[in-house]
Amino acid sequence: LTIRDITRPVQLTVEVEGPATDPWGGERISVTARGEIDREEFGLTWNVALEGGGVLVSKKVALEIEAQAVRAS
Repeated sequence: LTIRDITRPVQLTVEVEGPATDPWGGERISVTARGEIDREEFGLTWNVALEGGGVLVSKKVALEIEAQAVRAS
């Protein structure tokens, strides 16, 4: 993953579902990939302290990617 010209590897957990037939007769698969990054490792350090304690933006960011593919005929 590259953010602000900083590249770091990101480990993702991937789940594949399918194949399944859609209502139009196409064969589909679904893929979900999940992971987490530390935004400060990419130079994203902006934050604001909250009056009640803590900060506005978490150091960790959850990533979730969902995709579908249809077999070409």
